[in-house]
Amino acid sequence: MPPSPTGPAEADTYMAVCSHTHLFPGARCRVQGLPDPHAFAGAPTPIDVDLRFSDAVIAEARLSTEHPARLVLTVPAYTTGAGTSIDGRIWVVRALAPIGDEVELTIGGAARA
Repeated sequence: MPPSPTGPAEADTYMAVCSHTHLFPGARCRVQGLPDPHAFAGAPTPIDVDLRFSDAVIAEARLSTEHPARLVLTVPAYTTGAGTSIDGRIWVVRALAPIGDEVELTIGGAARA
């Protein structure tokens, strides 16, 4: 299968750097390493991401387009660096914006299942 101009053709995982220790409405994460950030922001495709939070904790997540809310980020439960348990949640992605060679995700509210 030829590589997609907006995302990986295989099950690659991209790093997403988050500015806080957890997600909340308005939180932002920057996805790094996408082949074409501008194309991805305009027409996102499902990808796996490793969320790297500000406390250096990494949580596996999935950015997908199959949900009725259109674009969501599914994050399983994880524990912050301070030991706080964070429940798994599906977040609506409110906005995508290409910023240089990264794509910034702005988190909206929790998605309904």
